[in-house]
Amino acid sequence: MAFLKVVPLEKALEVIDSFPLEPKVERVPLGEALGRVLAEDVVSPINVPPFDRATVDGYAVRAEDTFMASESEPVRLKVIGEVNAGDFPDFELKPGESVYISTGAPLPKGADAVIQFEDVDRDGDEVIIYKPAYPGLGVMKAGADIPKGKPLLKRGTRLGFKETALLSAVGLAEVPVFRKPKVAVISTGNELVLPGEGLKPGQIYDINGRAIADAVRELGCEAVFLGIAKDDRESLKALIEKGVECCDIVILSGGASGGIRDLTSSIIEELGEVKIHGIAIQPGKPTIIGLIGGKPVFGLPGYPTSCLTNFTLLVAPLLRRLIGRESEVRKVKKRLAHKVFSVKGRRQFLPVRIEGEKAVPILKGSGAVTSFIDADGFIEVPENVEILEAGEEVEVTFFG
Repeated sequence: MAFLKVVPLEKALEVIDSFPLEPKVERVPLGEALGRVLAEDVVSPINVPPFDRATVDGYAVRAEDTFMASESEPVRLKVIGEVNAGDFPDFELKPGESVYISTGAPLPKGADAVIQFEDVDRDGDEVIIYKPAYPGLGVMKAGADIPKGKPLLKRGTRLGFKETALLSAVGLAEVPVFRKPKVAVISTGNELVLPGEGLKPGQIYDINGRAIADAVRELGCEAVFLGIAKDDRESLKALIEKGVECCDIVILSGGASGGIRDLTSSIIEELGEVKIHGIAIQPGKPTIIGLIGGKPVFGLPGYPTSCLTNFTLLVAPLLRRLIGRESEVRKVKKRLAHKVFSVKGRRQFLPVRIEGEKAVPILKGSGAVTSFIDADGFIEVPENVEILEAGEEVEVTFFG
């Protein structure tokens, strides 16, 4: 069994990249597509607008009938009817004819211009025109907005309200998106109880279950919280087996160290294979990565800051890959607010809070809940660095 044989972070990421998981595609109704990621390029199946239409309220005419119009010698055309938005005119304008038309209505055959009603006079069943119209005046041609076959959205686009509006405009009732991976979330430890329950001496409320599940959902995946496993082999094994059965990925928090009651590694080894138990980073050294039935199982540390930092470093990239969101990692350059000391030879990920252009280190320790709650993200301190000076530029990787 691989037990705390620490490997570099890069090796751990290589192992995760090698897991037999590929993005899966499903088609969902457009009404359920908000926030999802397109799995295929989308081109327009129709012209928008699908017909030549009026862009003003006025009179549809044959432009050539108006070429001789002037203030002194206006042209009179017979008004033979009216076309409103939603109508479909089944007639053709003949020379000397016009039709009243509303904005957005389709032009009748033969018409090639629309003169707005403010520029003409009406006399009974005739319209009086004082200046020439040119072909295309007051008209949007079929496909002028979006021609049929035009590329609309690229594979990997995350669908916001503008994108769903565009897809609606071309009549798509459903779209191909990456399927949301289902992620089982398990907390471990005799000391943990769920929020809402009473605390007994020595107990604390579980924060990791909620934090991991919601971090999974925030990425656009589906989280299934299976509850808290006690430090009991059968209890923990049963929940791990349930997670492997119902989900694509299993994440546990706690139970990853070398303590006598920490059973996660041995259970993963029994049911499948432990690929890694120990990564050369601080915090989060005793992290476990394994496979059961071809499905990844992650054993993350119990301290909230360690747990969420390692989730961001290890699990989040896998989830982003599976839903086509690899490019959405949020990072920013800031100046360190004050000097930081590190342990040479240990790659450290330090939580920080953003204040203007400063990154303020949070030094309460990974066991403090507020170390994570107060942090906007973390910075990396390389193995060969013992001191980061105040004012030094650092790159902050955001949580979430």
